[in-house]
Amino acid sequence: MADTVAKTTDEQKVKINEKKWSKPLWSAGWSGIPNIIIERQEALGLDPIDMNIILHLTQYWWRADNPPSPSVGTIAKALKLGVRTIQKHIKRLEDAKLIERVERRDGPYGSQTNLYKLDGLIAAATPYAQEKLLEIAAKKKMREERLARKKPKLTLVKSD
Repeated sequence: MADTVAKTTDEQKVKINEKKWSKPLWSAGWSGIPNIIIERQEALGLDPIDMNIILHLTQYWWRADNPPSPSVGTIAKALKLGVRTIQKHIKRLEDAKLIERVERRDGPYGSQTNLYKLDGLIAAATPYAQEKLLEIAAKKKMREERLARKKPKLTLVKSD
């Protein structure tokens, strides 16, 4: 029963997003990224290119156990930047411990695309998310208290 309710809720969310973005755009694919990373990108030390790289990586991250692995060339082409620029920004993100680049080698002379783990970004953004959740809870409590004060109190009158 709970699964049915959850599925309905997810289906409703899809329909809402289709209405916002249009069915063709939504059906062509979408990516999920926590709002707190967008809201607090400056606090996380992300410049616009870093943010675009992260957005691009999330496009290829479908399951928690399967890190994204687009090539640097693919990212560079999508962002209309040089490969070297993307490499420098990835290195900067690595040095900041926001992403982890895992090289994959096929023997001594060949390689596959790198894997990119975003655990560092998740860890860095978590305190901001916790802060935001506390703010949301405080606002909800204030709203509930305000509504409670506005409600007329019913008194029972005894009739003879």
